[in-house]
Amino acid sequence: MTVIPPGRRMLRLEVRNAATPIERKPPWLKTRVRTGPEYRDLTALVERENLHTVCQEAGCPNIFECWEAREATFLIGGDQCTRRCDFCQIDTGRPAPLDRDEPRRVAESVATMGLRYATITGVARDDLPDGGAWLYAETVREIHRRCPGTGVELLIPDFTGRPDQLAEVFDSRPQVLAHNLETVPRVFRRVRPGFSYARSLQVITSAREAGLITKSNLILGLGETPDEAVQALHDLHEAGCQLVTITQYLRPSPRHHPIARWVAPDEFAELGGIARDIGFAGVLSGPLVRSSYRAGQLYAQAQKEIS
Repeated sequence: MTVIPPGRRMLRLEVRNAATPIERKPPWLKTRVRTGPEYRDLTALVERENLHTVCQEAGCPNIFECWEAREATFLIGGDQCTRRCDFCQIDTGRPAPLDRDEPRRVAESVATMGLRYATITGVARDDLPDGGAWLYAETVREIHRRCPGTGVELLIPDFTGRPDQLAEVFDSRPQVLAHNLETVPRVFRRVRPGFSYARSLQVITSAREAGLITKSNLILGLGETPDEAVQALHDLHEAGCQLVTITQYLRPSPRHHPIARWVAPDEFAELGGIARDIGFAGVLSGPLVRSSYRAGQLYAQAQKEIS
């Protein structure tokens, strides 16, 4: 069944995508549920306080491991993005008005959950004069004010490369500034038309020049070749990226981009080794890795390498 977002018809691209049935997952993508005391405590707390995390709402397979380490991810800016990436489950549409109280509420959730490390991600807000830069920056500032011992990773859109908007975000001083490249140049325009490969690399360069630890993500299974993936890793490292996650594309629905291939665990291991040889300070590569997977652990690893 193809779920059509309320209020709009399917795009031609979505109709073409839907002609390809959802692919059957290979056996290595099946996970076992392993819960511990920290996970159970957080689950009860989230339900009791009516908190919202990407971890739960996106059905992330790594929630058990991350919550056991007191790490969680929050989505800001609403549930409608002003851009459309063909692999992303967040829908495209007209966003709700800016909620200026959201940074406080997110920071309170981080404090209530007693998180050691929080990842903040969000939608593109091209409808706002500042592209949403204040919202991203203020969320980091609020968490730092209320939870000074909590590490903050901020995963941002490109703010169309605007130096003033990027500067406001960088000045909030997250522990890690992430911007996801996602794929290789040949595939990029087709699956990520609202972004630019070169501009995404420049965002990472600008963040590194601002003195921030930088991070990005590369998705496999969108149509890239292994050699193209290796070249993208070189491009990221040359741009100043220090941490990288390498992930398997999992198709959110029939209207999204079909999966070009399932990448075997040994290929992920090989590519992770190549990334380390290239010089990344921290690498996580695997079929079930997500861009925010064990983010605090990767940050701690990078600190040792960088120092």
